[in-house]
Amino acid sequence: MVNFGGLTSEYTSVDRATFWVLPVPYDLTSTYQPGSRWGPTALLEASANLELYDEALKRETYLWGVHTLPPLEADARGPVEMIGKVRTALLPILERNKFPVIIGGEHSITVGVVQAMKAKYPALTVVQLDAHADLRDTYQESPFSHATVARRITEMCPLVQVGIRSLSMEEVSFIGKNNIKTFFADFIHEKSSWIEEICHDISGDVYLTIDLDVFDPSIMPATGTPEPDGLTWRQVVGFIDELSRKATIRGFDVMELCPIPGMIAPDFLAAKLTYRLMGYTIRSMELNHEKNE
Repeated sequence: MVNFGGLTSEYTSVDRATFWVLPVPYDLTSTYQPGSRWGPTALLEASANLELYDEALKRETYLWGVHTLPPLEADARGPVEMIGKVRTALLPILERNKFPVIIGGEHSITVGVVQAMKAKYPALTVVQLDAHADLRDTYQESPFSHATVARRITEMCPLVQVGIRSLSMEEVSFIGKNNIKTFFADFIHEKSSWIEEICHDISGDVYLTIDLDVFDPSIMPATGTPEPDGLTWRQVVGFIDELSRKATIRGFDVMELCPIPGMIAPDFLAAKLTYRLMGYTIRSMELNHEKNE
């Protein structure tokens, strides 16, 4: 497995690294187009071709150190066991006060990540960028699925959803009855001040979970469940830019990359997004430190 960014040992040591990247090649509950188990490998291979100077943030983020862990082996017994395995894998990362970066893999595993993050940060808020609401109580008779991940998160902590444009009537009803902060793609496309309005009430500790199908399939076709009318690169990074100023990002994941053979652009987008998020995270922590001084 390639180190994220193709970094040499000088920048990947356990002690030096701020970021610990955990690949989770798992897609057992995928129901449309499987293949996200190959997403972590494709993302890491693409990351080796990144320019490590971030032109937007004007910094070399890799200097903070990035340690890439071995891929977490899939547990074939089922999603409950896999979620538990992910939660357990997060514990040593958080115990060392390292910053977790999870690359998947399907979205169901985010439940295990949030379980671990919530234990460390009790006032945690989860911000979900996604095409799908993922708020079903069960899907295909399972409460633990890529289609139920957000529902399970709402049972642990507050949830803010961004970019949603596909959901069932059950989910519409749940959003209305539980006052879930769900911001639909139509709102984003039609409202010039959408970033400020969404971020206005977000503060404190945040975990950011990104399903790559939040992007429009014209730039991100390599997902298991693509949806038209998605967000652009500038919309996504513009939102995260503002989020990093309002809240302290404590961890993030980039999920559901389903590589298409011979098409490397989506893999590279996912890798550059991951690197850009690391940079925003550093700034988020710096700003939070300044506020507390």
